[in-house]
Amino acid sequence: MAANKSSISQASNLEEMGEFWDTHDFTEYDSDVPDVGFEIMCAVPIEVELLNSLEKQANLRGIKVETLVNLWLQQKLVEQH
Repeated sequence: MAANKSSISQASNLEEMGEFWDTHDFTEYDSDVPDVGFEIMCAVPIEVELLNSLEKQANLRGIKVETLVNLWLQQKLVEQH
């Protein structure tokens, strides 16, 4: 495997390369890797008739159902405080 020698681990075979990466993390070596943002989403069951009404309201406003639901839930939470 000399022609395919790992540039980071300097391993000369797959076993050595595996041992190296068992104890190292690629972020130790590649600082140009961009941070990745994650958005956590959750599915909430909604009754079919309620969803139909939400879809109609969203279409009237020209927005996605998700946007309308989030807007209305946020407004309701503000009212509760």
